[in-house]
Amino acid sequence: MRIDLTQTHDVLGAFEQLNLNKIGEKYQDEATKYALDVLNGRQTTNYLIKLACFRHLQDLTRQNTPDFKFHYSIKEVEKILKFASIAPNVDTGEPTKLMDWQKFIFAMLLGWRNEDGGKRFSRAIVSVARGQGKTYLMAILMCYSFFIESIGLSNQDYLVASINFKQTMKLFGYIKSMMRKIIEIEPFKSFAKQTRLSIQTDQIVMKANNNVLRSISHESGQYDSFHFTTAVFDEIGEIKHRDKINKIISGQVKVPNRQFIQISTAYPDPSVPFHSDEKMIQQAMEQDYKRDADSYLGLIWSQDDLDETFKPETWIKSNPLLGLDSQKRILMQGLSDKRDSDAMTGEIRDFQNKNLNLWLQEATNSYLKLADIERAIIPSFDVEGRQVYIGFDYSMFSDNTAIAFVYPYRNTAGKTRWHLQQHSFIPWEKAGSIEAKEKQDGINYRELADQGLCTITSHPQGLINDDQVYQWLRTFVEDMDLKPIFFGYDAWGATNAIKTLELNTTWPLEAIRQRTSELKDPTKFLQEMFVEGSATRFDDPIMEKALINARVIEDKIGIQVDKVAATFKIDVVDALIDALYQAMYHFEDFADINDPSKEIEHMDAQDVFDWFNDPKSGLMGGE
Repeated sequence: MRIDLTQTHDVLGAFEQLNLNKIGEKYQDEATKYALDVLNGRQTTNYLIKLACFRHLQDLTRQNTPDFKFHYSIKEVEKILKFASIAPNVDTGEPTKLMDWQKFIFAMLLGWRNEDGGKRFSRAIVSVARGQGKTYLMAILMCYSFFIESIGLSNQDYLVASINFKQTMKLFGYIKSMMRKIIEIEPFKSFAKQTRLSIQTDQIVMKANNNVLRSISHESGQYDSFHFTTAVFDEIGEIKHRDKINKIISGQVKVPNRQFIQISTAYPDPSVPFHSDEKMIQQAMEQDYKRDADSYLGLIWSQDDLDETFKPETWIKSNPLLGLDSQKRILMQGLSDKRDSDAMTGEIRDFQNKNLNLWLQEATNSYLKLADIERAIIPSFDVEGRQVYIGFDYSMFSDNTAIAFVYPYRNTAGKTRWHLQQHSFIPWEKAGSIEAKEKQDGINYRELADQGLCTITSHPQGLINDDQVYQWLRTFVEDMDLKPIFFGYDAWGATNAIKTLELNTTWPLEAIRQRTSELKDPTKFLQEMFVEGSATRFDDPIMEKALINARVIEDKIGIQVDKVAATFKIDVVDALIDALYQAMYHFEDFADINDPSKEIEHMDAQDVFDWFNDPKSGLMGGE
C-alpha cells in the first residue's frame, strides 16, 4: 500500500489501517515491543519517534521480498543489549539498566543488517534534549564496536569527534573511563592483554592488530586518509558547513560495516546541515513507499509544538528520562525551574531549544518563525501558463542577485494563495572563489545550481553578469509561458538587465524605493502570508535560509527587513517584497488586473492577437 504522510501526518491512522499489531506475534524483542507500545499509545512520544517506530514495523513486513535487501537480526540486538548490561556508568561505577527507548536506539543502530551482514544504517541521527544520557549510550556503543565488532579484524579506524577539542575530549574521556572499568572483568581483561590495549591521551590502540580509536575535533578537521568503521560525532548541530564532515563520510565508502552516528540537540541556527538532514529523514519516513533513505536512520525525541512549553505533562517527548520513576521528580523540578527562570529573563527560547529539543530562530526580532516557514512547503506546483508578479533584487558586492516569482492562485477549497519561487545568481569575486563563497554563506551553491535553484555567475572575475541574468529570465518566462503582470525592482538596481527588459519586453516595470514608507505594506503582507498559511513554496534551501536570516527593523513609519551580517543572505526576501508590492492586491476588486478596461495591458503580442480575433470580444462582429 502506498503510504504518504507528508500532508496528513496521520501515522497512527496508517498503523491501524495496515494492522501492524500482528507483527508482535512474530517479533517479541525489546525494540519491536517499544514500537508497538508507542503506536498503541502506551508510550508518550512525539511525531518523529512515532514515524521511526512505524518505519521499523513496516520494514519488518518487507523482509524476504525482492525489493527489500535488509533484514532484522534479533541476535545482533541481543548482543549489544547484553554488552550494555555490563557496561558501567562511570558516575556510579555500576551498569545502568536501560530504558525501553534506549534499547530501541541500540536495536535500530545494530539490529538492522544489509545483505552482506553489515549494518544497514551507514548514517544515523540520534537527537534528544539536553541531559538525557546520550553520552553514556554513545560510550557503550563505541566500546562495543571497538571491542566486539573488531574481533578478527586489523587496521580498523574508529572516531570520536565534536565541535572543538574540549567537547571531543568530554565524550572521549567518558569512553576511556568506561573501557578501564570494562577491562577489569573477564573476558575483557584477557582480551585487553591479548590485543595489547593501550589507553592513551587522545587515542586508544590495540597494538597487536593496529585497531585505533581516535579523538579528532572538527576544529582540527584532520579526517583525511582515515577509513572509520564507526564514527560518532557529538553536538554536530552546531556545525555550519559539511566540508569536513564529508571527509569522514567519503572515507567510509569502502568500509563494509561502516556507521556514522550524529548526536545532538537542536541549536539556535536552524539553517545548519544537521537540521536539513533531520527534515530529509522525516520526509523519507513520511513517504514510506519511496524507500529514498533506506540506509539513513533518524531517531529524534523532541516536542511537537512550541505550545508544549507550558504543558509539562508532554515534556517526556523530548526528555524520555522522565519515564524513569527514580529520576522523574528531580528532573521535572529542574526543567520547571529552568522554564520559569528563562521566561522571567526573556530567555525562554534557550529552554525551548535545548530542553525541549525544538529548532528556533536565535534572534527575538526574527521576521518569521521556522515552523511557519517549513509549513509552507508543498511537493509540487505547476507554474506553466500562470500569471506572475516578479521581483528583482540586484547584488551589491558580495550579495546575490535574486529574482522572485509570485503566482496568485486559489486552492481546491477556493482559498486565495500565493506560491513563491526564486532563482539566484551567485557572485564570488569578493570571496575569491565559489568554494570560499559557499563556506562563507554556508550554502552548497554548486549542488543547488544542479537542481536549478541558482546560477553561478559566468563572469570570469566572479561578478554578476547582467546579460546572463537577462537571458535566463527571458528564457524561463518564455519556456514556462508565464504572463508577467508586474515587475518590481530596487530603484537603485537599474542595471543593464533592467534597461534591456525595458527595450525588449512589454512587461510593466516599476522601480520601488527601498525605504520603510514604500516597503512596510508588502513586508507585513509577506509575514502574514506565512503566519496565516496562505503562502506556499518549494523545498528550496536558498529561499529558506533567506527567510530565516531576515530580521525586522522598525521606525516611526513602519517595518522593513534587514540582516545581521553580510553573509546572512536575505536577497530573496527583498525580491519577494518587491514582487508583492502589487501581488498583494491581486484578488482585490481595485487591482489593475481585475479592471476589464486594463485587461489588454497585461497581454503579450500573441494574447492581443487572439483577443482581437475572438468573436466573443465584440471586435469581430460577434454577439
